[in-house]
Amino acid sequence: MRKPDLAAAIAERADLTKEKANEVLNAILDSITGALDKDTVTLVGFGTFEKRHRGARTGKNPQTGEPVKIRASNTVAFKPGKNLRDSINAEGGSASR
Repeated sequence: MRKPDLAAAIAERADLTKEKANEVLNAILDSITGALDKDTVTLVGFGTFEKRHRGARTGKNPQTGEPVKIRASNTVAFKPGKNLRDSINAEGGSASR
């Protein structure tokens, strides 16, 4: 599912126009993004978004095999909540998709 599909699903379930649902979705995503600068974002039952730091390291160029320096960076980790895990497991989801 892509972002427009998600906005359309929100519009249908919340009885909103697609444009209004897209505004709501953008506001939610912007709020999560902004909050990650300062803190973790926990949506009880769904999961937790957390900013993590990745230190500088040495990698390998897959074409030449030569070592490559990779700079330190920040990334986002997501840990699913119990309700989300239970929902995925109850529907017969598999890890081998």
